Amino acid sequence: MPLPEDVYAELDRRLGPVDAARAAAFPGERAARQPVHTCYVPADAVVPGLAAAWGAAALAALDAHGLPDLGHPPALVEEVLPRVRAKLAAEPVEDLRVDAEDGYRGPPGAEDDDVARAAAAVAADTAAGTAPPSVGIRAKSLEGPSRRRGVRSLDLFLAGLGGTAARARKAVVTLPKVTDAEQVRAFLPVLDALEAAHGVPLDLELQVETPQAVVGPDGRVAVAALVHAAGPRLTGLHHGTYDYSAALGIAAAHQSPDHPALDLAKQLMQVAVAGTGAVAVDGSTNVLPVGDRGSVHAAWRLHAGLVRRALERGLYQGWDLHPAQLVTRYAATYAFYRAALPAAAARLTAYRERVDGGVLDEPATARALASVVLRGLDCGALDDGEVRAATGIGRAELDRLAGRAARGGAPGTGDGRPTIPW
Repeated sequence: MPLPEDVYAELDRRLGPVDAARAAAFPGERAARQPVHTCYVPADAVVPGLAAAWGAAALAALDAHGLPDLGHPPALVEEVLPRVRAKLAAEPVEDLRVDAEDGYRGPPGAEDDDVARAAAAVAADTAAGTAPPSVGIRAKSLEGPSRRRGVRSLDLFLAGLGGTAARARKAVVTLPKVTDAEQVRAFLPVLDALEAAHGVPLDLELQVETPQAVVGPDGRVAVAALVHAAGPRLTGLHHGTYDYSAALGIAAAHQSPDHPALDLAKQLMQVAVAGTGAVAVDGSTNVLPVGDRGSVHAAWRLHAGLVRRALERGLYQGWDLHPAQLVTRYAATYAFYRAALPAAAARLTAYRERVDGGVLDEPATARALASVVLRGLDCGALDDGEVRAATGIGRAELDRLAGRAARGGAPGTGDGRPTIPW
């Protein structure tokens, strides 16, 4: 005899609220394009035409020094280099963060003017159509001594965006040195007030750069509490390499994004954001590609290795602090996605056609395969024609396989890639 209906009904009654709560807390991956990097530029150094200037400086460094051996096959390098040059000319900066916190070096009393000038520069580039796809500001933390100063800088920056073009775009607010979920909860009404005052939609990023943001005094994983305190405004958790390393007592010579102690924090960040729509973001290296050719090549090899390492670990975005780092940001990123395409395409074809082979892929793996192809398309490492030739499918089907909403109607970059609608 089958089970009576009231058994099923009771199961639904008990688990229905659990289903609803899980769906609200874990709505899934955003359909929006994720930038491959965030470029931090001190507020006093932000000027009109900044992105184009960074791209020109990166191209000049590449022309002056040439790309060193980064461990890629020569045929792959031949595919990547023209694309890197085109990217540096057309869209060198995917995500700009005006830095009014640790990177700011203005004299005492100058922050108001510097932040206002930076906002005017962003507004001018937005009106000219030359601003990066995503723009925001990092102000000072909510710790007592810097709390009012930080919020004032946000207020001035948003007020300075000026015209309707800049106001119509979302801006990202990066909150640094978070130590407690209550700081996040207290900050949300501030963001509401800033939106109401200036008419600029705001997203939120949290910087994980203190041990307290990773593990709380009760032994719980505090970073998960930060994520769910922030709610749907949150787009990312950014790891702060050097503040976090210093807080752990790691000697300066060994502070680097690939230190094992930092891997633990970033892995917990990944777990905390999984399924929420936010992303975990790697930090930076402070070894800059400047000086003679030997010094530049050494810095480029280091940076490319760190970018590749992060991508292999599922961290698809990191920080860049210098224009010449754009060379290896894109060289390493493009090589990663182009190298991934043949195997991803073959496995997607086998999955869709239910062909038996040496790898048995399930829907979750198909999502990962489609996602890596989509990321390659979004950043310019791949183009629609070669992806369709390799996989037999277009972007809409890739979106479906990846579990994303279709991108139809998203504004484009002129080469078929959507901009970052943040």
